[in-house]
Amino acid sequence: MHLKKILYPNLLILFILAALRFTGVDPVLQTETDDTKNLTKYHQAQRSIVANYFREPDLNNMYKTSIKRMVKAIKDSTLLVDGTPIDTTFQGVQINSIRDSFSNFEKAYLYISNNSPEENMTRLTEEAIKGMFSTLDPHSMYIEPEDNEQIQAEFAGKFQGIGVQFQVIKDTITVVTAISGGPSDQLGIRSGDRIIAIEDSSAIGFTNEMVVNRLRGEKGSKVKVTVKRPNVKQPINFVITRDDIPLYTVDTSYMLDDKTGYIKINRFAATTHDEFMQAVEELEKEGMERIVLDLRGNPGGYLSQAIAIAEEFFPRGTELVSTKSKNSRFNGEYFSRKDGELKEEPVIILVDEGAASASEIVSGAIQDHDRGLIVGKRTFGKGLVQQQYELVDKSSVRVTISRYYTPSGRLIQKPFVEGGEQYAYEIYRRDNAMNDASEFIDHVPDSLKYSTDAGRTVYGGGGIVPDYIVPSDTTTSAYVFNFSIRERASFDYVRSFLDEQGDAFRNEWENNFEGFRNTFKWEQKHVDGVKSLLMERGMVITDTVSSPKFQNDSLFVPNGHFEEISYLVEGRMKAELARQIWGMQYFYPIANDIFDKTLKESMTLWDAVARLEALASGKAEANIGNLQNQN
Repeated sequence: MHLKKILYPNLLILFILAALRFTGVDPVLQTETDDTKNLTKYHQAQRSIVANYFREPDLNNMYKTSIKRMVKAIKDSTLLVDGTPIDTTFQGVQINSIRDSFSNFEKAYLYISNNSPEENMTRLTEEAIKGMFSTLDPHSMYIEPEDNEQIQAEFAGKFQGIGVQFQVIKDTITVVTAISGGPSDQLGIRSGDRIIAIEDSSAIGFTNEMVVNRLRGEKGSKVKVTVKRPNVKQPINFVITRDDIPLYTVDTSYMLDDKTGYIKINRFAATTHDEFMQAVEELEKEGMERIVLDLRGNPGGYLSQAIAIAEEFFPRGTELVSTKSKNSRFNGEYFSRKDGELKEEPVIILVDEGAASASEIVSGAIQDHDRGLIVGKRTFGKGLVQQQYELVDKSSVRVTISRYYTPSGRLIQKPFVEGGEQYAYEIYRRDNAMNDASEFIDHVPDSLKYSTDAGRTVYGGGGIVPDYIVPSDTTTSAYVFNFSIRERASFDYVRSFLDEQGDAFRNEWENNFEGFRNTFKWEQKHVDGVKSLLMERGMVITDTVSSPKFQNDSLFVPNGHFEEISYLVEGRMKAELARQIWGMQYFYPIANDIFDKTLKESMTLWDAVARLEALASGKAEANIGNLQNQN
């Protein structure tokens, strides 16, 4: 959702302590120590909740849960608990204000610090903050300093580095692909290159974290890498100037046929609208007259970017979303501010249980205004907006500041009384997509039923129910396919294939992706080769089982089963080959051609889109959707 950082300036501790006193807290510590920083951090986290949470938080529960979690994390088993400031029976303790909470936490903190000096008080403070946030909704959370930078980069849509995607294979950094236009790509580093040294020091045995730490750095700084290229005897040295490296949120865009464009967005970050419009412009040059927007697996992101994407499908003045909170400054109604570039183009939105938040804002606006079809599975059901606040040690807290409502008035947030883990895993308990949607609708009370502009019934309280449900394909066994991914067999076989035959393959196909997409097939020797690799890694072919069965780390399959489903493994290898030659955006056309039932189904629904357009304009009455009780 919309993330806005409140940065606390790096002032003298005197000013920090003065700020605490201003909020009614009288701190004991008077010097800038780790203890002061930890206490300040706890206060900042608590204050962020009290000042910004979308409803009134329970201070008493927040405090007591934070103490319980901190005490549970104490390693010193000899530390006395009963009758002390960390007594979790809380006899006589009642928290009515931030002052009460901080004063009691400070006593507990100092008791542990003074009586158990070996305890890691920074870790205990983090546990206390996590306990505090566990009393809130599942989307409010504490973010540790080491995770904060990565999250910031993902939402900013860029980081600074050399621009390669890599994997560590057999202790060696292997370039999967050089990011197009990045500094490595410009120097000629390519898929399959092994980085064997960084700044003349061996890089063999590096972990992923070590690679990131050594190769990322400030824009304009330089790093020397030594590369071993397959079939080239001598190592090659490159001096790479680090630069801004885009973290693309549009995974791919291409034409499905001569008039249908396809765009897949993986999250909503600062660059998403710009990326989307660039893709639209390119597809329109190729003849796009209608669009499939794929939001499956998209967990959300910036509210502003969701609004910017949604308004491209509507005329000026169309309501897109509204937000409501106990704090009036977070209330708002958002309307399209212009005539959208795509306001006349037929549209289908693909969604699933992984589509959440900003994805549901876009699909909710499309559905409520009868602007296009929603196809796939019921979405996650996240109707809450978060804002991020940075703490004194560069960690952050993410606080839910408001609920959002679709134009019809729907709150699509699913219940979260179960708790965080059960809430997150609810999507995995859903039955077949058709059964799930039907059961959900059957249990929706009248108070959560709403109407679209054209009078169709839509539902609140548990995600967006698509107009057309497309269940997962359960007719084909995926055991071997999933086993090959888990064991990295497809990736490793393709990597070996390119090491041995990469130059010949590039000479034949590198400038002809469409030819590769439409005509390339693996020779039988390669199918046999990956089969042998799978057997080396634990696939057992036997007549003792009648269907695939896992046992320990091995997969037992009956005779002939691999041959029945080998097209799945071959398809994954072909998509992986496209990724390593042309880049990630070329992985999806291959994968979609072979595996994507929902996309194929959506391409048969353009007549339904036309009927919906007629319904929305009052020119027809028609049933839209494949659920029996949908209108």
